[in-house]
Amino acid sequence: MQNEKLPILVFGATGQQGGSVVTALLKAGWPVRAMVRDLTSPKSIALGEAGVQLFAGTFDDAGSMSAAMNGAHGVFSVQPSSPGGAVTDEDEVRYGKSVADLSVAQGVKHLVYTSGSAAGDQPTGVAHYDTKAEIERHIRTLPITHTIVRPATFMELLVMPGFGLDEGRYTFFMQPDRHMQVLAVDDIGKIVAAIFAEPSRFGGTTFEIASDVVTGRDLQAFFSEAAGRPIPYARFPDEVLAENPFLDKLTQLVDDGRLAGHADLDALRQINPEQQSLKSWLSGPGKDAFERALGVGGTWEFNR
Repeated sequence: MQNEKLPILVFGATGQQGGSVVTALLKAGWPVRAMVRDLTSPKSIALGEAGVQLFAGTFDDAGSMSAAMNGAHGVFSVQPSSPGGAVTDEDEVRYGKSVADLSVAQGVKHLVYTSGSAAGDQPTGVAHYDTKAEIERHIRTLPITHTIVRPATFMELLVMPGFGLDEGRYTFFMQPDRHMQVLAVDDIGKIVAAIFAEPSRFGGTTFEIASDVVTGRDLQAFFSEAAGRPIPYARFPDEVLAENPFLDKLTQLVDDGRLAGHADLDALRQINPEQQSLKSWLSGPGKDAFERALGVGGTWEFNR
């Protein structure tokens, strides 16, 4: 197809989601561009060595973004968000809208925006998701073929410090017998590559993406097997939730179902036959991160 000869610009290419998308697009034969803050950083240099065309710029630099989009077939849009501490909620919304508006102005054919699984028509009370819902609404008003994906909780987040693995236990959002969908970051890129390959199929759609669904008891079983010793599971204690309003709000969103996830895993498996289960991820791409988590303590680092 002629479209396959035109490049796709990937934002966030040095991060988790964007990096996954770059890898999948290159594998699928797309020319790939990336806008990076520092052309000399190790991650930027690695992208260039992989064949990615690099543009220097930031989300505050409309001229650089426009130049990177010029002649591009598609744009993958992801922005930093406030839980990471580097930007405000207002920044995220402004960046997301700017990428969409400039995509229209530059004649981009297909915009893929990555949102969040709890984003929707009803406010969540968690800015991390409500900012994304606002960007979604803006994109839908624009004259551009667009696809919005809402990723589930990353498997990579499960092995962050602060959940107790270093103490031989694990605490998380759901009750032991309740479920939650999770997503391997590698699968994001494979799904996005499939979306860009079939704009007529995916244009104008919004859908959740996930790789697997697990209960608290599943986490106990999988982590115990991977660690070679018992790792008991428990829901966050009430006193912990009382001390951390952000964590408490996320837990409420799991309880009411909005953050538990509603992705059609069977349909996604048709899009991405290499879809990973949590068990396979723990024995493969996530093995090193899990083993590090067993020995690294810490606290929950997001608080808003």
